[in-house]
Amino acid sequence: MSDQFTVRLHIQEVDGGSYLATSDELPGLVAQGRTVQETVEIAQDVARRLVESYRAHEDPIPAGLRRAGSTMDLDVPVTA
Repeated sequence: MSDQFTVRLHIQEVDGGSYLATSDELPGLVAQGRTVQETVEIAQDVARRLVESYRAHEDPIPAGLRRAGSTMDLDVPVTA
């Protein structure tokens, strides 16, 4: 069974110029990359693997995950 979900990521810059992503909606999601884009890509892979693990162990999918296509908030940087 293949479903699409959205997950809110919290991304922060850490010492050394890399980025760290976590999610309150998906416990256990931690990803680190050299750029924001790389961090998001790694986080997507980690999230997919976590959901696969939930399914493999017949555990419920965390309620915070939303089906893809529902509303989404996105923070974008603006330089003025």
